[in-house]
Amino acid sequence: MVNGIINVYKEKGFTSFDVVAKMRGIFHQKKIGHTGTLDPDAEGVLPVCLGKATKVCGLLTDKDKEYKAVLLLGFETDTQDISGEILNQKQVNLTEEEVRQAILSFVGSYEQIPPMYSALKVNGQKLCDLARKGLTVERKARQVTIYQIEITDINLPEVEMIVSCSKGTYIRTLCDDIGKKLGCYGCMKSLLRTRAGRFVVGNSYKLSELQELAKLPQKEWIFLESVDSVFETYDSVQTKEEAEKLVINGNCIPSAMLYDFSEEKQQEFIRLYDYNKKFIGIYTYLEDSDEYKPVKLFMD
Repeated sequence: MVNGIINVYKEKGFTSFDVVAKMRGIFHQKKIGHTGTLDPDAEGVLPVCLGKATKVCGLLTDKDKEYKAVLLLGFETDTQDISGEILNQKQVNLTEEEVRQAILSFVGSYEQIPPMYSALKVNGQKLCDLARKGLTVERKARQVTIYQIEITDINLPEVEMIVSCSKGTYIRTLCDDIGKKLGCYGCMKSLLRTRAGRFVVGNSYKLSELQELAKLPQKEWIFLESVDSVFETYDSVQTKEEAEKLVINGNCIPSAMLYDFSEEKQQEFIRLYDYNKKFIGIYTYLEDSDEYKPVKLFMD
């Protein structure tokens, strides 16, 4: 079984599930999962986890994102992007400065209502499935954070921008909200995810590329990142040989059984490796007992 993470470039027309299905065919295994849904019309970074790495899918989903988007003013659609049915239309009679100020006013935290056309579930049903039936249900607003918006071009009624944001932010909804604030409607024309956590678009691979690269010997798979690479910001610590039984049984490990780490406990989490330098998992320090407790294990 292949274990690791691949930075996939999701192309337009594919759903995130399509990508996983294609990857299962390429690598001939079922244990594969993606780390955050991208709309079929959106493109860009989609980290995909294989084998033991599927345990980190949720952790990668929680990471901050960056997008390159095109906002189209003057149109409101049911999907909040140009693929949907036009609900309202209005002439855009605004100055570039008015548009700029309205867009930049969204930098910071704000309450965003998730769109009906989304994979979120309400009472066990996906919102997008309800929307396709013509149903609309109440959605609770969620606090999202827009860290930065860089407006790269304004050619009204279109605006190109780069948005850095927290997990759970819908750029489609941001475009719709900007249009509402300007009083002229707005929707998303295009979307490219350029970053998801540590994964960037410049280092991503299209499915067609992976199809060919997977034919090489696995030792030449430069596209496959190890599971522990996701946690590279945590200190790397190795156990002594006497800790082997505790490691195998998933028990807490006393600080005294770790090499050169009995006095240094600044980080909440550490990457732990056994005495053979094999990655075990993520551990957290328990001050009362001076030992490390497993948080997530990646052993066979």
